[in-house]
Amino acid sequence: MRFVIVTGMSGGGKSTALKMMEDAGFYCVDNLPVSLIETFMDLIATPGSEITKVVLGLDVRADQSFEQATKIIQELKSKGQNLEVLFMDASEEALIKRYKETRRVHPLAQDGRVEDGVRREKQVLEQIRKNADYVIDTSNLLTRELKSELHRIFVQNEEYNSLMITLLSFGFKNGIPSDADLVFDVRFLPNPFYLEELKAKTGNDKEVRDYVMSFQESVEFLDKLEDMVQFLIPNYIKEGKNRLVIAIGCTGGQHRSVTLANELYEKMKNKGGYGIKLSHRDTR
Repeated sequence: MRFVIVTGMSGGGKSTALKMMEDAGFYCVDNLPVSLIETFMDLIATPGSEITKVVLGLDVRADQSFEQATKIIQELKSKGQNLEVLFMDASEEALIKRYKETRRVHPLAQDGRVEDGVRREKQVLEQIRKNADYVIDTSNLLTRELKSELHRIFVQNEEYNSLMITLLSFGFKNGIPSDADLVFDVRFLPNPFYLEELKAKTGNDKEVRDYVMSFQESVEFLDKLEDMVQFLIPNYIKEGKNRLVIAIGCTGGQHRSVTLANELYEKMKNKGGYGIKLSHRDTR
């Protein structure tokens, strides 16, 4: 019997995750009272039951005592129960944006301010998040990427990557990405924009890539950047960080930054120990 509890921040993707896992063959129950978790597990594990994979959703909206939930989960695990906890998370900025776009009221926003509700909920769920087996940050995940991650963990049973890295190219003229953790400026490199034959192309084109990487400064910068990032990753994982956005910028976000982001992705994509995705914010 595989038993997974899915919880997390309101707006973090819990409902979406439940639907995806149901599609993957899990028997799903949402918002069961915390006090009934152990009883439910005993019932579902009755010999002869055809159910072998169960997902239970816990939601702060149900006025659950998450301190009690954490205690029950720890007790069940200490008894040898095969119990896993998936915590769906997102940045404060992403959660606030999602609530404002949908015009929904946050369940803990007593005074109507989404910001206060998000911060209050974060405090309530702090302990259960800390003890979760899996934390998926959906701040920058597309729906198909979330589905792929859930499939990898719960269907293919691959090793869980606690850190999801986004390599993001951008143009400084359009502003620095607000969610960037690390920002690198490659405007010191020769700019293909001033070559007529390359001006209309991007770093995704071989001609631009070859031009940018023909300079020794580009090669040295890429090597030093990879070395620093690979040093930081295990330390971020040790700290408990599960989302890292590495932003590489040039003037317009078309040539140099795209090339360097692509090159760094190629160097890092098969290293293992973390998930990684590539995104170009400002390409045409």
